[in-house]
Amino acid sequence: MELINGKELSQELRADLKKRVENFTEKTGLGVCLAVVLVGEDPASQVYVRNKIKACEQAGIKSLETRLAATTSEAELLQVVEGLNVDPQVNGILVQLPLPKGLNEDKITDAISPLKDADGLVTENLGLLVAGRTRVAACTPSGVIELLKKHKIPIQGANAVVVGRSQIVGKPMALLLLEQNATVTICHSRTKDLRKHLHEADIVVVAAGQPEFLGADDFKEGTVIIDVGMHRRADGKLCGDVRFDELKNKAKAMTPVPGGVGPMTIAMLLENTLKLAELQASGGHHE
Repeated sequence: MELINGKELSQELRADLKKRVENFTEKTGLGVCLAVVLVGEDPASQVYVRNKIKACEQAGIKSLETRLAATTSEAELLQVVEGLNVDPQVNGILVQLPLPKGLNEDKITDAISPLKDADGLVTENLGLLVAGRTRVAACTPSGVIELLKKHKIPIQGANAVVVGRSQIVGKPMALLLLEQNATVTICHSRTKDLRKHLHEADIVVVAAGQPEFLGADDFKEGTVIIDVGMHRRADGKLCGDVRFDELKNKAKAMTPVPGGVGPMTIAMLLENTLKLAELQASGGHHE
């Protein structure tokens, strides 16, 4: 089985990105800046934000961090987002999800200017993705496409199954695979006979959000499996949505957890931020 190593590729992409940020600054005289908003004390979110800020520094991207208490009202949070929308120094905005209870995630996400949407989750940008006129796409699915390409896994004409239909992973993942000419099936919690669909798949992206949910019997021999899940087991170890050990002799290629999709998500966040900075410098138009 081939191990699809996201850590390795993300380091390559980030080194390349650093050069591109330097070129951009040289050419335009402008910096690149990502604003990160963290609401509340969620420990996993704090780790993610710390990693994102560190990655920004390494790529020569300035990061602006705003930390707000869990008791912050929706009106206050919207005010912070609006302030970042109009700040000419800020190229990308990321509001770390999940938000504390009582805050409407869709409303907050859609308050971000589509031209500063580093996460690729604003409705306008999702709409452009559907229309085949991508401005920026969600970071995790974009990272998955890069991994498949890097490992020369043929996407065109492949039967691809996406398990999960969230706005963050499942739906944009299906659209990006479709853009690469795969034949795409989306499965979810109401799908009848999930195993039947999985057994017909050449590529499976699992974003079910359930620890070690799928095992050897769920896949045919020689499937490419991309595991987007990230969970902490009772013994403290991290695991994904599939039972990795059961599948290592059955899958053709597979991402480990950790070290698979996770590092790529951050690399694509930086990529989106630079892309938005370039768009803003050129007057905000996109192809």
